[in-house]
Amino acid sequence: MSGAALQETNMLVIPSGLDDITEISSKINLLKPHNGQTGNLDNGQNKIPVPTVCMVSNKEQGSNCTETMSCEVEYTESENLTDLASVDDTLSSLSVKLESKDWVVLCESLNNVRQVAIFHKEKLLDMLSSVVPMIVKSLKSPRSAVCKTAVMASADLFKVYGDQLVDLLDPLLLQLLLRSFQDKKFVSDAAERALVSMTTRISPFQLLPKLQPYLKHRNPRIRAKASFCFCRSVPHLGNEGIRSYGMEKLIHVAAAQLTDQLPESREAARTLALDLHAAFDTCLTSPADTSQPSPADASQPSPADTWEGFCRANLPPLSAQAILRLTSLGN
Repeated sequence: MSGAALQETNMLVIPSGLDDITEISSKINLLKPHNGQTGNLDNGQNKIPVPTVCMVSNKEQGSNCTETMSCEVEYTESENLTDLASVDDTLSSLSVKLESKDWVVLCESLNNVRQVAIFHKEKLLDMLSSVVPMIVKSLKSPRSAVCKTAVMASADLFKVYGDQLVDLLDPLLLQLLLRSFQDKKFVSDAAERALVSMTTRISPFQLLPKLQPYLKHRNPRIRAKASFCFCRSVPHLGNEGIRSYGMEKLIHVAAAQLTDQLPESREAARTLALDLHAAFDTCLTSPADTSQPSPADASQPSPADTWEGFCRANLPPLSAQAILRLTSLGN
């Protein structure tokens, strides 16, 4: 992605004189001077140039002038984060900083959330009900640096807290679904990784009901991303979990998404249908009831004991035919 596509204009008031500039250096610790071109983020780089318009005051002449310097916003991966010098001091001011209108302070505070979650899990647990709405607010920010840092914070919270986030998930889920297709590529890629983390860390019994309303959302791209998450979460149920959750409900989801207008939704539906077919066959060969059937029962199998019978019993004829055609090709 070109640097031009990532440009944002930021206003910093910088008094003239080296000593004065040194005084504000701690405030912009996320920004570093950048003179060259930035490489493609897809190649693993995590720095983005941000042109910053600086109002420089000249104390001696009493005049102002503007200068533009190119700076870098750095995004630190979870494994490279370090512990805080004083977690208690950070927590005491965290809520205030998360409400800051200064985007640099806001990015720093979002990274502090990540650090506390990773290194001091229990200390942040009681604050999640107030911290998560602030992260959701940052996810709505038009500034890409803030948005991506909030996405990374969301991913880390999923990894650390898992099911403990379920009651706070709804607004967070919607914003991540939106950001996974509505923003610049380096933000949307991060949002997809956060969604993958969510499907891995949150129990499918808790997550699937949260995702299901988005499968019928009027925005087809939201439906597509929700389908992607849904089909990734179902295998975590396991064969017995699929039976317990209700294979009938799941096959209805697969059939509905199979006719969606976006290819991503249809591909997710294909994956889900094939997973359900495999789970159905496994459940037939390893039934929960291990008692031996009587000869009379064995001689008169139910039509629903076959995949074809199951599909035809639970789906409209055209949907059943589509699923059967798909799963027969998959074999």
